[in-house]
This record gives sequence, C-alpha cells and structure tokens, in this order.
Amino acid sequence: MFGEFIEALQAEGFDMSWQDFANCRGADPDLFFPERGASTRTAKGICRECTVLDECLEFAIVSSEKFGIWGAMSERERRRIRKERQVTAARRKAV
Repeated sequence: MFGEFIEALQAEGFDMSWQDFANCRGADPDLFFPERGASTRTAKGICRECTVLDECLEFAIVSSEKFGIWGAMSERERRRIRKERQVTAARRKAV
C-alpha cells in the first residue's frame, strides 16, 4: 500500500529521490516509530544531521503522515506547521 502511495506521489511530480540520501536509511525503524511515551531523542538526532531533512519534513507534512519522526519532528510538531500554513493561506486569500 505504501508503495502505491509513493508511486502516486511520483506521478503527481513529487520527487522522492531524497530518500536515497536519508541518514535513516538502513536504521532501525523502531527508532522513528517509537511506542507512545518512548524517547524520540535518538531519531531526532539522526534527522538533525541529515542532508535531506527539509525534503523529508515536507513529504510528511504534504502527505499528512500521522506516525513517526520525519524531518526531526513528531506528528504533533508537524500538525502545528500544517495549521500555521493554513492560517497563512487564509490570510493571503482574505487580502
């Protein structure tokens, strides 16, 4: 199912090649998808050193990824960014 989602994004022109350069490639996925209440410090540390952090974060925001650490941010942090973008877009539209 995830593969189909990636293919659909690529068909829409969303470049996914950044994944080939991600620091998390080959890392333990449990670090990036921790149990509720578990530490995200290690995952975020790996992300912060990544050259494709911005692309990863943008992917998670645009695709409304609900789980895991993406671009050094949790879902709660990404949700805040989506809300800020909606407010900004609404303000631009009102002007």
